[in-house]
Amino acid sequence: MAFQKINQHHLHELARLVGDSFVYTNQEILASNAHDYTEDLRFYPEVVVKPSSAAEISAILQFCNKENIPATPRGAGTGLSGGALPVHGGIVISTERLNKIIQIDERNLQATVEPGVINQVFQDAVMEKNLFYPPDPASRGSCFLGGNLAECAGGPKAVKYGVTKDYILNCEVVLPTGEIIWTGANVLKNSTGYNLTQLIIGSEGTLGIITRIVVRLIPLPTENLLLLVPFFSAEKACEAVSAIFRSGVTPSALEFMERDCIEYVMKFVDVKIPLKEGIQAHLIVEVDGNDKDVLFKECEKISEILYQYECDEILFADSTQQKADLWRARRSAGEAVKSHSIYKEEDTVVPRAELPALLKGVKAIGTKYGFRSICYGHAGDGNLHVNIIKEEMSDEAWANEVPKGIREIFQLCVQLGGTISGEHGIGYVQKNYMNIPFSSTQMNLMKGIKNLFDPKGILNPGKIFPEV
Repeated sequence: MAFQKINQHHLHELARLVGDSFVYTNQEILASNAHDYTEDLRFYPEVVVKPSSAAEISAILQFCNKENIPATPRGAGTGLSGGALPVHGGIVISTERLNKIIQIDERNLQATVEPGVINQVFQDAVMEKNLFYPPDPASRGSCFLGGNLAECAGGPKAVKYGVTKDYILNCEVVLPTGEIIWTGANVLKNSTGYNLTQLIIGSEGTLGIITRIVVRLIPLPTENLLLLVPFFSAEKACEAVSAIFRSGVTPSALEFMERDCIEYVMKFVDVKIPLKEGIQAHLIVEVDGNDKDVLFKECEKISEILYQYECDEILFADSTQQKADLWRARRSAGEAVKSHSIYKEEDTVVPRAELPALLKGVKAIGTKYGFRSICYGHAGDGNLHVNIIKEEMSDEAWANEVPKGIREIFQLCVQLGGTISGEHGIGYVQKNYMNIPFSSTQMNLMKGIKNLFDPKGILNPGKIFPEV
């Protein structure tokens, strides 16, 4: 794919479109936009622009189409699949200046926001009005809502409340050719034509740039209880997950962390988690609602089930601080592993009852190919994050053996009824594995959609589809 290189004429035109002070070519800004949270990848843009409106983004994309310049949309850069990396250079279009909460509509339990609003800032704003926006990825303190839509982000609360796609009613989107459209309507039911809103969500910035979002909200639960459950067997911990749901209880969060992960976390952040000799994994189980007596009964029921799976003494988080510490430990797991070694993080997902088979298979594949993995994730969703760490592996084994192991892990996921990404997306790093979950017919349908939206292929090229 041959794209035009940026020249002085292009820079002058971009300055005319968004203002000279929002066009950046200095090395520091280019370097900060050359990476995200994915491994140690670096792809430098030729220029970064920071527009402030849909109209400015429209003008930029029209210009890119005319000049055949690749454009990569970027939010906060917290992605884990390389989705915001400018792998073909060109222009990075940052959405950080589109950062307004435009309206919180308490009458209709809706809000209208721009894509550069930080997830936690938005959650806190609606919480002040006793409303709730559940999607809460680990990076919620820094990630943007636009990026959450692009990747269909989840998080711990997804097990009860669903993921990003379940809360989006309508989007304003700038298409790669510059047209500005709304994808749906601000209603709870919509059976009018194809569902363009859901097509945009999870499209990883390849079909359009989101510039406004209409969000569905729900009433804020007033109470929650949190359990920390140690297990002598990681597989038994995984087996217990499905049993909890079969009992009729739906936790608001159900997280898995194996021992190595917890040890890394305690070195990385100042949090103490009881870790007896022989304990191999923990589940973090949260229930929420508005009646504490009901929640205590649910915890009793969950505890009865868990003890059938050979867990050790179940611990209650007795204070707000203990709850906060446990969640800080869980949310820092990825960063803790990353700080220890070069790593690759795979975002595997299977039906939750197949989680024990997935965990066992991951460990066996690691033994076969000579790598160690550290696993944690959203057990209640069957979503296991597999962190493959380099440690003392040779560069040759890391480059040649690990990809074979990853392919076998993904094949196992599909055999178990799952797929190769639950919430991180395909982006740049997983695109060569897309032939595992999809046939050529399915791939051609998706490529046809991409071509319809982006006939010149200028928007976020090099993502999702293998480049032949």
